[in-house]
Amino acid sequence: MKSTYIIGHKNPDTDSICSALAYAHLKNETSEDKCYKAKRLGAVSPETRFVLDHFGVKEPELLTDIYPRMVDIPLHTVDPIDDKTSLKKAWDMMRDQKIVTLPILEEDRTLKGIITASDITYSDMDVYDNKVLSKAKTPYKNIVETLDGELVVGNMDSCVDSGKVLVSAANPDLMEKFIESGDVVIIGNRYDSQFCSIEAGARLLIVCMGTEVSNTIITLAKEKHCDIITTPHDTFIASRLISHSLPCEYFMTPKEKISCIYQSELIEEVQKIMTKSRFRYYPVLNTNNQFEGFASRRRLLEFDRRKVILVDHNEASQAVDGLEEGNIIEIIDHHKLGSLETMGPIFFRNQPVGCTATIITQLYHEHGVEITKPIAGLLVSAILSDTLMFRSPTCTPVDKTTAEMLAKIAEIDIEQYATDMFTAGSDLKGKTAAEICSQDFKKFNAGDIKFGVGQINSMSTEELGNIKETVVPYLPELAVSQKLDMVFFMMTNILEESTYLLMYGANTEEVVTTAFATEIQGQEAYLPGVVSRKKQLIPNLLVAFQKLG
Repeated sequence: MKSTYIIGHKNPDTDSICSALAYAHLKNETSEDKCYKAKRLGAVSPETRFVLDHFGVKEPELLTDIYPRMVDIPLHTVDPIDDKTSLKKAWDMMRDQKIVTLPILEEDRTLKGIITASDITYSDMDVYDNKVLSKAKTPYKNIVETLDGELVVGNMDSCVDSGKVLVSAANPDLMEKFIESGDVVIIGNRYDSQFCSIEAGARLLIVCMGTEVSNTIITLAKEKHCDIITTPHDTFIASRLISHSLPCEYFMTPKEKISCIYQSELIEEVQKIMTKSRFRYYPVLNTNNQFEGFASRRRLLEFDRRKVILVDHNEASQAVDGLEEGNIIEIIDHHKLGSLETMGPIFFRNQPVGCTATIITQLYHEHGVEITKPIAGLLVSAILSDTLMFRSPTCTPVDKTTAEMLAKIAEIDIEQYATDMFTAGSDLKGKTAAEICSQDFKKFNAGDIKFGVGQINSMSTEELGNIKETVVPYLPELAVSQKLDMVFFMMTNILEESTYLLMYGANTEEVVTTAFATEIQGQEAYLPGVVSRKKQLIPNLLVAFQKLG
């Protein structure tokens, strides 16, 4: 069963990652299939790293997008063959499985080529070369298998590697003129013809009609290094069937000439490949170049959309790339409603609390699932982070009560642990401006205006000053790279419960002045009492945009 991804927003903060991990654990505890996996949409911040390390939890795997790929396609699986398999056996497999193409694989399941029904038809109808068995290095075992025969003289591991194939239909004197050293002779029960063929240098005798070969002929064949195969079929049937013993390798289409498809490829790109070629089936390979199955144009219409559960966001601009191609089945969030659309009714839980982890904790209680120490640690860390240790105006009594309960399970002292966590989060030594800005950055729309807001929290005024020197020169580049009209960056002092707001873009000063009635000095505004992006900064900015038209 394919996994259902539980993911937070881009540039994930501690709540986004911890809530995804905790909710994935809850879903797996309350479901039979246990197919839920937490994912992240960006790098783990120093603050979140501190939390994960403290409680010994592995970070979620990075998810770049959920655009449908070939791995989402139900492939047509068939039994493979190796390159020495006879055409007859390949044909029998196609007929039994009602297919027209077989993959030819190496021992490690890497693709060597494919053989089709038309390839086999060509070998039977359009090949007039009587040396084709030797050119194809046809194994004896193929001949024995195809002719329902028995090897009387010789080694089953040998192959036809020289000469032509001919039918002994003339008297011995005339046959001597046609048989050359290394030839394969299809022959009947005449002793003199068998003797003559061996003396003429035949490499292999195929004795038809179930004829018992005499000891004299067997002895002579061994002396002259001539092998013998017997078959119950007459010379007509044997001469018709022997070409079916050819190895598939001789008529296959090699991998180099095949339009192979990889499971990691986007379906949209594969469709372009298919429009430029006319193959009926396309081999699909994994990242190790191993064969996984065949895809057809029809099967591209049967893919399963990736199921996702969104936590800590419900805005399309903050969601995973390709979300429009996915299937949202749940949303757990504490932000304002965004612009997402779903394919059908979903479970949507949105509460006016300070942190998504608070809602996740409630869901644990409602489902009667025990909250372990690591899970409690994740959840309480998320609440402390999002509420700035209960200082944010977004914090509710429910958040505080929940955090205190979780702290007991996690065995932490809230004041000391939060201080250590925030200190780790604001330690940005060696970080580039891009890394600092991307730690907690979200995009928003106000009519035709696109703007982004980043935030960094610290317990040190000096540290915020150092961050400012790094970030300010980078804001123009950030606006261009993110295709934004305006960029704002909150440097929040947790202890002073205030924010220094950096800004870049046309009319940003006018917007901030209108939103907060404050003075702007050098593209910076001091906002006392403002610590929450969600509840204090964004609503005021949106009102200012409306006023300014």
